[in-house]
Amino acid sequence: MTITFEASSSNPPLAAVLVAEYVKDVIQVKVNWGKNTLIKLSNDMSFNSNTAIARYLARLASSVKLYGNNTLEATEVDHWLEFSVGRLGCPSEYKDAVEYLNQVLGLRTYLVGDSISLADFSVWGALRGNSEWLATLQRKQAPTHVSRWYKFLSAQEQFQATEKSAPKLATAATTKAGGSSTSTKKEDAGKFVELPGAEKGKLVVRFPPEASGYLHIGHAKAALLNQYYQLAFDGTLIMRFDDTNPAKESSEFEQVILGDIELLGLKPNKFTHTSDHFDIILEYGEKMIKKGQAYVDDTEPEVMKQEREQRQESKNRSNSVEKNLKLWQEMLKGSEEGQKCCVRAKIDMNSDNGCMRDPTIFRCKNEIHVRTGDKYKAYPTYDFACPIVDSREDVTHALRTTEYHDRDDQYYWFIEALGLRRPYIWEYSRLNLQNTVLSKRKLTWFVANGYVDGWDDPRFPTVRGVLRRGMTVEGLKQFMVAQGSSRSVVMMEWDKIWSFNRKVIDPVAPRYVALKKDEMVPVNLTAAKEEVKEVAKHPKNVDVGKKKVYYSSKVFVEGADAETMSVGEVVTFVNWGNIIIKKINKDSAGKITSLDAELNLENTDYKKTTKVTWLAEHSLGAFTPTVCVNFENIISKPVLDKDDDFKKYIGHQTRFESVMVGDPELVNLKKGDIIQLQRRGFYICDQPYEPLSPHTGRDSPCVLFYIPDGHQKDMPTAGSKEKTKQAKPASTKQEQKGGKKKEEKKAESQVVSSADSTAVQAMVDKITAQGDLVRKLKSEKADKSAVDAEVKNLLALKADYKKLTGQDFKPGAKPQAKTPAKTPAKTPAKQAATSADPAKVDAIITEITNQGDKVRGLKSKKAPKEEVDVEVKVLLGLKAQYKEMTGTDYKPGATGGKKADSKEKTHNPGASGDKKTETANADPEVTALVTKITSQGEKVRTLKTNKAPKDEVDAEVKTLLALKTQYKEKTGSDYKPPGSGGGRDKKEKKEKEKKSKEKENKEKPKEKPKEKVKEDKSSAEGAKKQSRLGLEAKKEENLSEWYSQIITKSEMIEYYDVSGCYVLRPWAYSIWEEIKSFFDKKIKALGVENCYFPIFVSHSALEREKTHIADFAPEVAWVTKSGQSELAEPIAIRPTSETAMYPAYAKWVQSHRDLPIRLNQWCNVVRWEFKHPQPFLRTREFLWQEGHTAWSNRKDAVEEVYTILDYYARVYEELLAIPVIKGQKTEKEKFAGGDFTTTVEAYIGASGRAIQGATSHHLGQNFSKMFDITFEDPGQPSKHQYVHQNSWGLTTRTIGVLCMVHGDNRGLILPPRIASVETIIVPCGITATLSDADKNTLLDKCKSYVDLFRSANIKAKADYRDNYSPGWKFNHWELKGVPLRIELGPRDMQKNQFVAVRRDNGEKVTLPEEGAIEKIKALLDDIQTSLFNNAKKERDAHVKVTSSWDEFCTFLDQKNLIMAPFCGEIPCEEKIKKDSARDQDIEPGAPSMGAKSLCYPFDQPAEVSDSTICVYPDCNNKAIKYCMFGRSY
Repeated sequence: MTITFEASSSNPPLAAVLVAEYVKDVIQVKVNWGKNTLIKLSNDMSFNSNTAIARYLARLASSVKLYGNNTLEATEVDHWLEFSVGRLGCPSEYKDAVEYLNQVLGLRTYLVGDSISLADFSVWGALRGNSEWLATLQRKQAPTHVSRWYKFLSAQEQFQATEKSAPKLATAATTKAGGSSTSTKKEDAGKFVELPGAEKGKLVVRFPPEASGYLHIGHAKAALLNQYYQLAFDGTLIMRFDDTNPAKESSEFEQVILGDIELLGLKPNKFTHTSDHFDIILEYGEKMIKKGQAYVDDTEPEVMKQEREQRQESKNRSNSVEKNLKLWQEMLKGSEEGQKCCVRAKIDMNSDNGCMRDPTIFRCKNEIHVRTGDKYKAYPTYDFACPIVDSREDVTHALRTTEYHDRDDQYYWFIEALGLRRPYIWEYSRLNLQNTVLSKRKLTWFVANGYVDGWDDPRFPTVRGVLRRGMTVEGLKQFMVAQGSSRSVVMMEWDKIWSFNRKVIDPVAPRYVALKKDEMVPVNLTAAKEEVKEVAKHPKNVDVGKKKVYYSSKVFVEGADAETMSVGEVVTFVNWGNIIIKKINKDSAGKITSLDAELNLENTDYKKTTKVTWLAEHSLGAFTPTVCVNFENIISKPVLDKDDDFKKYIGHQTRFESVMVGDPELVNLKKGDIIQLQRRGFYICDQPYEPLSPHTGRDSPCVLFYIPDGHQKDMPTAGSKEKTKQAKPASTKQEQKGGKKKEEKKAESQVVSSADSTAVQAMVDKITAQGDLVRKLKSEKADKSAVDAEVKNLLALKADYKKLTGQDFKPGAKPQAKTPAKTPAKTPAKQAATSADPAKVDAIITEITNQGDKVRGLKSKKAPKEEVDVEVKVLLGLKAQYKEMTGTDYKPGATGGKKADSKEKTHNPGASGDKKTETANADPEVTALVTKITSQGEKVRTLKTNKAPKDEVDAEVKTLLALKTQYKEKTGSDYKPPGSGGGRDKKEKKEKEKKSKEKENKEKPKEKPKEKVKEDKSSAEGAKKQSRLGLEAKKEENLSEWYSQIITKSEMIEYYDVSGCYVLRPWAYSIWEEIKSFFDKKIKALGVENCYFPIFVSHSALEREKTHIADFAPEVAWVTKSGQSELAEPIAIRPTSETAMYPAYAKWVQSHRDLPIRLNQWCNVVRWEFKHPQPFLRTREFLWQEGHTAWSNRKDAVEEVYTILDYYARVYEELLAIPVIKGQKTEKEKFAGGDFTTTVEAYIGASGRAIQGATSHHLGQNFSKMFDITFEDPGQPSKHQYVHQNSWGLTTRTIGVLCMVHGDNRGLILPPRIASVETIIVPCGITATLSDADKNTLLDKCKSYVDLFRSANIKAKADYRDNYSPGWKFNHWELKGVPLRIELGPRDMQKNQFVAVRRDNGEKVTLPEEGAIEKIKALLDDIQTSLFNNAKKERDAHVKVTSSWDEFCTFLDQKNLIMAPFCGEIPCEEKIKKDSARDQDIEPGAPSMGAKSLCYPFDQPAEVSDSTICVYPDCNNKAIKYCMFGRSY
């Protein structure tokens, strides 16, 4: 009989595995590595611990005598088994346990008797799994006898075999090797998890797609992930086609998949099919039937499904083996009876895992298989075939997505039932992308119904689709490597994958130019010669090659660029140089028709000029006809819910074309070439340019597909100057998607309300002429007074224009005839639609619809491509005719001319658009009712406007509702007010848009309302660059992420490439300097002197104080090498300085006259913490001050302890504006080796946790005795006394506390006394119209304010940067937490005033210049006080007093600090912490924690009487004091 037990891969049961290895010659034991440790002896008996299984196996193989030779030895073995899981496994007792073990092994080879026993296995296993032991062993610091014994056992064959087989240990060995390709690749990838049990050269993985469609991007992840591990372990990759379902497989798809694999660069070692194993799989199925492990079931599929859901056994589950075999034969024949049957595994119908409820393993399909023909009629399911084929093909690791997790138990059940070799399953997350589907069934539907051009359609998530759209194989690989083998399931946006692709193509994509054909404006350049030059295709990569650039006197630019230019402006033409605009020519409508300019190539200042792309008309370089194509997501909803029908979110326009004029060099592009059209983005050539065809007489344009680059905003298509314009030109994407909207918007902006068009035109002409005059004067640098006078005239004309039209003047405004007030202006598109014959429009729509159906029909039938292309051209021709008639592109669902006209007509009151209502409205009673409703509605609105009493309003509302009810009874439909149009759809659309905006606003960080308005406005005009200056996480929602953002975005820290270490930037270090300056003055006044001791501490010095250093032992960092040489003795980097300083004190102190010694050092220390590091709060290296003093008497020493503590409290309360609670630490929490410890504790409201602010320790004589620091007693000259010592410290943790307590969702808030800048001055109102003289005056005024404030010791600074707007600066300095902002503009300067804005509450006040110093100082003092009071108010609200344990736990969970009576006993304190934990994770990544004792507050909340007992319910000890408890950092 073979005994099988499962061993945990993550926590190997080494003792049990060793026993199995030793007894394998006596009993057959099989070890399977899996998730848990378990040996199941029967349904009622199982063992799940390392020790229990080891004992069982040792006793079972009693002849090996692993349990000793007699009763006494057996008892000793039991002792060591308990020792290995008890003392040796307990961190606090580990060192003592090893010392004890060393003593025992002093004269022994084995722990028990004269031979190896279970005791040796158990203790060796405990040490092998202990990282501290391994580190000690590696440093050669392990106790001699234990080290000898351990190495002796490790060298034995059975121990080596166990180490090799244990997955976790094998992984550690691989990592340790360091030089292997595995570790190198893992380091490069960064996110790949090591495969448990994987061995170099032996790994076998497989990629098993089903040949039922093209590979999509999710398959690509699986393929590349398998390839990664194949290469990392020098293993084998099997490419296996899963062809278990004959209805789906296709040889065509097999070839396609092989092609996709080749495109991805995969090189499998073997190619197989599941059908290669059909015979053996059938044998296994029959074997299971014969053994009663499977049965044949003819239950109807729907009934079977219900039974499985309800956990009901099938009527056939108890069939005899004979009956099952008979039905099995019918299935193999494919008979009518057999086709009604399936084979099900008999597992467990009561299992909580649905996959274990008797799953189907064979079904009967009378269909032809693509490879085996009609040989088989019974086909295995994938779930049954997979484990069999994996095992037979020697797969060591089966990589599967987490969606298969529930099937893992089923997979291993089949392995066990069939007695097969056990592969290891490793799960990873599937790739989920928004706005698409990855189901082959759904993708096939798109292709079959003609919604896409084929499986390689650029809108498709197939490998071929994304490659055709411009994805590179390298970009795809980099993306997959970045995803790694993580198990985290996320719904990812496409931007992520395209951003990786951009990194690949950006360095190598050649740059070209293309202009929109219908928006080109000619530029006439005098003195320019026709010539050709060669320039680099890529400005930063000469290896890309060179291209020809054509120059001439006539060039073309984008119309959007032309609109931004002004006469006299210097503009930079890319790849040419600077030009000067001399004249702008416009037609009668104000549209620019051409520009006159001259070259200014000698001017090479390109810093502040508008950069423009252009194309020259040249006799040798004809423009290349080009079409740019953009695509939208095929599914309009980002994330489909489980019950969503994807067909509801399709049908929208997803392809947009723009006709362009391209660079002459574009004729050389080949299919698949990737380029960048300057200021438009990256494109891939899908169809190269073809010259004139002798058959058609036409040329074929170069077709370019836009490649997304991962940016949320589109690349600008016009010059940089348009950023300051109000009317922004649309970007490429918008041009392709929303041309109609842009035209409508432009038309609407040009509507002139009810003014006479002739008068308006005259006014426009005057303004244009006056504007030209002003520009001319400025370009000629005329006298300022003359320019100002003409500017005033221009402003006056614009004011007259506004009076005349009711609108601000905008360049290019056109006069229009008077229009009725409520009639919307018709856009050019609507005018075209109105002028078109409605009957003809209807006819062309019908033709387009029929032709579209014809094309889709041909595609679904997979007609020849030539035939489809002919019909597509006919369809495009019909759509072109439609556009000529209507002026708009055809869209599915378009209506004819009559319908379009009717939509523009004003609806009758109450008309909802349906026939029933229109008929009803003809009824005089209905008309009268509508009049009453309208009148009553006006009455209600008037009452509400006048804020009438609620009762009066309610009465009139009831009357209105009654009238509407009568209307519905008469007409059969709800009443709708005039102008509501086709109501419901519009309303729903508006509500949807509103919800969408609300959602976006929630996700955005809060900003000033003023800035929000600006942002909303700009977003309506076009894509605007989104600044990520502000915080994107909210303090109350995600404290950890908020904290990370606030310290980086406010420029406090920079992350460093050593984990747990950070760069302190000047903004943070200046805070530390303020603290240092304050505290240094205080301690120097006491007589403390500063000094510095080395950072390195010898090993012997640390050993002198074992008790003290024990608390720091895990955190001590050691220097063990100098270059390539090992140091004779490792040197520690100080975790604290007692052991470094006190040997010197022992030398310096001889007499009482040498005392007191009062030294302090400002330095850094290193504590190599591995638990959840956080900048400032918990770091491996930090700055601090540490004071160490020595006294001749206890009284003076203790007095200093409390004095220093008061100074620490003042640092927090007076500088940082943070209230603290002073108190004494409990015996458990005091400084190791000291007499007592005092502390100041602060409260972080956002997390509900306390934080230790600083500590002052009285060490007593403990350290002086250890380091022999003595002095001669003046009363007894021959006698020596030990000194009394103190130590006290304050760290850069203070900065983290400051950020946590005062910061908000806009950034830091710095108290004035700690801020390096108390007041920031921002000049405002510097616009293009402000003269240089006024600008200089304003800046000089700012400088004078800075000097004035600094003279009064106010830390002031001004922000003169001219590349940022005042709004940007406001946000920047708010984020950095500057207490006070001063805004100063020209008008303020004229009025001798300025605006002051507080950071803490946003209050804005205008202050006169007179008495400015006193007012600013008062404001700063008030800010300091307010911050302290607010923090104290919050802290006090969260300090609770109780004697009840239930209240204690409740208060704790409500983020409070609790003061409760406490006995002071260490065991009781540990129980309080454990029992109050309640499995709560305080923040992501941080450990769960219970209540920790913080201190005994000096200000006790109540007296402790004799009857007061400890708050812990199981403790009956008398309380000594009220102790403050809480969760703590």
